[in-house]
Amino acid sequence: MAQSKRETERKYTAPAVCDISWLPDLSDVETVASLVDRGSQDLDAVYYDTADLRLTRSSATLRRRTGGTDAGWHLKLPLTGDDREEIHAPLSEEIPDTLRDLVLSRTRGAPLRPVVRLRTARSVRDLVDRRGGTLAELSLDTVRADSLLDGGGHAVWTEMEVELGEQGDPALLDGIEKVLAEKGVDRAEAPSKAARALAETAPVAAGAQEPPAQVVPGSAGEHVYAYLRAQARALVELDPAVRRGTPDAVHRMRVTCRRLRGVLRSYRSVLDREATDPVRGELKWLASELGAERDHEVLADRLAAALRELPRELVLGPVTARLTAWDAAQRAAARRRTLDALASPRYTALLERLHELTIRPPLRAKAARPAEKVMVKALVKEYDRLRRRMAPALELPSGPERDAAIHDARKAAKRLRYGAQAARPALGKPARRLGKRVKAVQKMSGDHHDGVVARDALRRLAVAAHTAGESAFTWGLLHGQERAAASAREERLQGAWRRAAQARPGNARP
Repeated sequence: MAQSKRETERKYTAPAVCDISWLPDLSDVETVASLVDRGSQDLDAVYYDTADLRLTRSSATLRRRTGGTDAGWHLKLPLTGDDREEIHAPLSEEIPDTLRDLVLSRTRGAPLRPVVRLRTARSVRDLVDRRGGTLAELSLDTVRADSLLDGGGHAVWTEMEVELGEQGDPALLDGIEKVLAEKGVDRAEAPSKAARALAETAPVAAGAQEPPAQVVPGSAGEHVYAYLRAQARALVELDPAVRRGTPDAVHRMRVTCRRLRGVLRSYRSVLDREATDPVRGELKWLASELGAERDHEVLADRLAAALRELPRELVLGPVTARLTAWDAAQRAAARRRTLDALASPRYTALLERLHELTIRPPLRAKAARPAEKVMVKALVKEYDRLRRRMAPALELPSGPERDAAIHDARKAAKRLRYGAQAARPALGKPARRLGKRVKAVQKMSGDHHDGVVARDALRRLAVAAHTAGESAFTWGLLHGQERAAASAREERLQGAWRRAAQARPGNARP
């Protein structure tokens, strides 16, 4: 069973002779009372990657390590700043399937192989406070790296790591770094031992980075390409969290799919649709597969909250039990659908096509033009598409036809909002204002659609309860509450749409 923890650490250069004698007095750092010697360790780690080092390029590492106190398989994924997530699996000969799956979005299905071996002589000291609590762990490492790639070499160096303890404050690292800097101790340039080892030992071809696309500075192509790359990277980085069921991960990945679809749709004048339309289709498929889990999560939470708010005397029959059983069955099926999608060759192929778009974007001639003119024109088109859907939808009488029309308009609102997000660096305040107001339209129409879905689910639950000989009173009561709230939501949507219309793109330029 894999286990996860968050680690916060910084690496520093160290003298060739790595012992405690050169280390500055860190007891000068606030809260640090002393350094406690914890002895030495001999560590032996083999790092795995693809032949072209896809994990290393994405700042991830996968190793099999023996020696020390945490022998086993370690997968390290970047978070923000000095933080990383370390996922640990028991020692085995082969890469655990769990870890192999967690790196798939980075490897895109390419086989993993040993690429470098690191043997480390480590001396460990704890930085403790006056009560003896561990604030941080300081490791002095002498490292020998041996490439396992054809034509690779060897390297030897020393370094120091400072890893924050559970009782340590992140500000402690800044205090330590200040003392070290005053003594001429610099931060290490490489983000990890594996990255440094591969940089110094791997054949040049193996570690060569793919050249970035050539875009004109300040052009529409530059801004669209930057947004495309950021969202493609976000999808890759969210994959492990989705597989592990991290809260909100499915929702965030689904939104990322929509953002990618939106930028590829809205900026067809910048990106050739012959190359991007097939990718949009596959992103729609992935968002749909993820949607089963996310939509059920939203619906189940909505129904459970509504039930909790009812007075006890209005809850007739085994309502809670039926809702719990329904939730468990639907949630399990939706979860299976998500995992099946991520395990499919279709998903791996989508990752490969997205990667191809980010390194060789199909830029059209207009991509070289100034961003403001091209992006404003694209946003005007998206706004007009939304207007043609929303205005007639809001004039329809309440009922299924209006519900469907509002839902259809909501999709256009999403595209406009994501298009405005991509344009924000180029257009500034007008794009931010447009995005904010369209987000309100999207939210209000989303609440409206959630109410429609909830009423349908409540009706089905009522029918199931009645068929089983149970009272359907409570389900009908909840259905009535949702129906009564629908008109209020529609009024709020009317107001949100009027405010969004005032921010029409092109009305004001930055």
